[in-house]
Amino acid sequence: QVQLVESGGGLVQAGGSLRLSCAVSRRTFNSYAMHWFRQAPGKEREFVAAISWSGGRTAYADSVKGRFTISRDNVTNTVYLQMNSLKPEDTAVYYCAADVAIVTMGASYWGQGTQVTVSS
Repeated sequence: QVQLVESGGGLVQAGGSLRLSCAVSRRTFNSYAMHWFRQAPGKEREFVAAISWSGGRTAYADSVKGRFTISRDNVTNTVYLQMNSLKPEDTAVYYCAADVAIVTMGASYWGQGTQVTVSS
């Protein structure tokens, strides 16, 4: 079983920054590709970013390219999402997810989510 716990969400003004963290409770953390998804009110959950198990490959949704950066620390079993130049349309619940490979439509393991609200 893989448990994921997100933190770092909150309220920020447009143009500001936040860094989300996801702590993974599994010693085989470095066997998993890690992801961030988000779901805004009334919308479907969407892919945001992903990073391979080694950190050598990343993928981003077009809407966040150049503004968000995903990274991971395989020593502390943590994945991060640095979010800069935030926009009101980035407001959503952000979910950390794990799978054996990078996926964009779903994942095997999910966290409980953390709320990000960007005010205009």
